[in-house]
Amino acid sequence: MKKEIRDFFSENKIEYFAAIDYNDAREIAPEIMARETFVPRSVIVFLIPYYAGKTENLSVYAASLDYHLCIREISDRLVSLMKEIYPENSFKAYGDHSPIDEVGAALIAGLGIRGDNGLFINEKYGSYVFVSDLVTDIPPEELSAVNTDVRECIHCGRCKAACPTGILRGEGDDCLSAITQRKGELSESEKELMRKCGTVWGCDLCQSVCPYNKNPERTPIEFFYKDRIELLTSEVLASMSKEEFKKRAFGWRGRAVVERNLKALKY
Repeated sequence: MKKEIRDFFSENKIEYFAAIDYNDAREIAPEIMARETFVPRSVIVFLIPYYAGKTENLSVYAASLDYHLCIREISDRLVSLMKEIYPENSFKAYGDHSPIDEVGAALIAGLGIRGDNGLFINEKYGSYVFVSDLVTDIPPEELSAVNTDVRECIHCGRCKAACPTGILRGEGDDCLSAITQRKGELSESEKELMRKCGTVWGCDLCQSVCPYNKNPERTPIEFFYKDRIELLTSEVLASMSKEEFKKRAFGWRGRAVVERNLKALKY
């Protein structure tokens, strides 16, 4: 991989990145790639660590401003750089809404291991990372593409034991994180589960008990330290303007969902 690309990641405090052959990735949304005007040949996969400290009633990822803003900003600049280096090629960056299985791509790239909770786990930052990717028609050999054996966690069973709904044990229908994000009315048992776990948005229980997250390394990326909310209350929510609310990871579901959850937990 060219020095300019490696320097870009270093300057943006992204330590883990690698390229893989697009054909080695598992395509899960071909319709996304079908909208592009080029044939994909390679993928550059990179990790964005986000742990900036503990939270009280939010998933860690939701404490900062919406992580999609960070991914988009870094990805846009990466695409611009790639166009300068390879003016004859095409590029498209993704984060969360990719045509490929991003976790699977990161595993093939050798950036970490697969946890029993389905999360990607990095050796330094644990599971507190976002996986992003850039798809291009550059031949994989030109980007020093790799294809490593997929590694897995130690299968200690702690995440499965801690799962409040039992879905990781094959006993439930939904995870608690999905329940907190569901629109409409929740059942009393669902509200009670949220109260028991003390969450108004998301669920980190399977992450917090994971031995790979015992002493999580804090992210070096400044974005995740700005405007953090460790305890979300009705007063904090009411103070947010429409524009501010939209910049939060929990904003995509609408204010009514968050208000419902806060009311259920009496925050």
